[in-house]
Amino acid sequence: MQIRQFGHRFEVARIALLACFIILMPGLFAPSAHAQIELPGIEVPAEPVDPEPVIEAQAISPTDQDIEQRIEGIFNEIDALKDVRIRVDAGVVAMTGDVPTLADADRAESIATRVAGVVTVESALERNLDVADNLQPVTDKLKNNLQKFINILPLLGIALAIFILFWLLGRALSGLTGLWRRIAPNMFMAELMATSIRIIFVIIGLIIALDVLQATALMGAILGGAGVLGLAIGFAIRDTVDNYISSIMLSIRQPFRANDHVVIGNREGHVIRLTSRATILMTLDGNHLRIPNSTVFKAEILNYSTNSERRFDFELGIDAADDPLAAMNIGLESLRGLGFVLDEPDASARLEQVGDSNIVISFFGWIDQANSDFYKARSIAIRAVMNILDAEGFGLPEPIYRLRFDSDTPLEIARSSKDEDAGARAQSKPEREAPQPDLAMEDVSRENDIGKKVAEERATAGEQDILDEARPIE
Repeated sequence: MQIRQFGHRFEVARIALLACFIILMPGLFAPSAHAQIELPGIEVPAEPVDPEPVIEAQAISPTDQDIEQRIEGIFNEIDALKDVRIRVDAGVVAMTGDVPTLADADRAESIATRVAGVVTVESALERNLDVADNLQPVTDKLKNNLQKFINILPLLGIALAIFILFWLLGRALSGLTGLWRRIAPNMFMAELMATSIRIIFVIIGLIIALDVLQATALMGAILGGAGVLGLAIGFAIRDTVDNYISSIMLSIRQPFRANDHVVIGNREGHVIRLTSRATILMTLDGNHLRIPNSTVFKAEILNYSTNSERRFDFELGIDAADDPLAAMNIGLESLRGLGFVLDEPDASARLEQVGDSNIVISFFGWIDQANSDFYKARSIAIRAVMNILDAEGFGLPEPIYRLRFDSDTPLEIARSSKDEDAGARAQSKPEREAPQPDLAMEDVSRENDIGKKVAEERATAGEQDILDEARPIE
């Protein structure tokens, strides 16, 4: 009997649970308002999102009074909108009154539009032109800014102290001229390195100071603006930048020494000094010549002072009837007999060209510029060879003209043989004395007038010179 009662109760309980499950099942599996059911192969469009949140009124279905109270409550919390009067009729909001600025009127209209139940907004707001009301926001803003400035003064003082500390540290390091001169190859590079160290420390101090003030964004804006400005300035002064970089390269390369006799492009002279902007020469006429370093760096540089041995050359012409080889041997004998002409490399000569009335011979000789003046030696060598050729009977070239007469009348022209012409020239030529045996002892001492002027200029002028005698020349 008890077993039957228990089985009957169990059956009743199972039926009750099954009934509850059937009743609650639709609610458990029904989709909520915000749920989305994804089906395979079917895309469910997303619900549209409102651009601005809607401000709900207190009631579920707000009345005009509820909307009016809601908008007035919001406006009362905003100082600029406290004087705005609201009237709502059938969901249409009418706003009247004065506001400090037109931006506040747009703000009020935007707020009212977002309240639930509002159909549209009719704004009749006007700007308040009262002097006191318009000046009040400005004075309040100034007071707030002044208070903020007073509050930030301690941080500003710490930031300023950090910047000054790094500036002084950079200045102290850049002032170690002895250290930078030992590190750098020359004085100009030493000054450049010292200046770079000072600038780097100033930038580091500025970054740390702005970081203390939480103004690193300002630093980024400054660096960005400086980059754009620097690019524009770089294009504007590219010639100056080119000249400065050329000065750095010349100070490293050291292509010449002070008082070197050089030819830069088509400019010739002795080097006075090399500055951070230009190379200063003294021309052979004794004038100052300043050449920009950018031009010097790009130009061909011919240095006569690097090698003390220098070759001179000249051309002499003899008569077309004379033997050129004999003239070359006699001329070389005369050159080798000159005391200032070097034995090694030996003097030489070559046949340059054969013309209608002359034969041109080129003579070459070497001198030591440390002991002999180039132009004096060349002049004396020309004179010596010319005199010896003349003494040996070699004729100097004379112009020959060929005349043609187109006429029926015969002309009697005196004819003479070549031997007769040579004899006539020999008779008409005045006798010349043979060259003196002491010709080789002529004064060919080196002239140093320009060198003395360069030395005086270097001693008196206070302009910076980045030529370094201790460094090897390029």
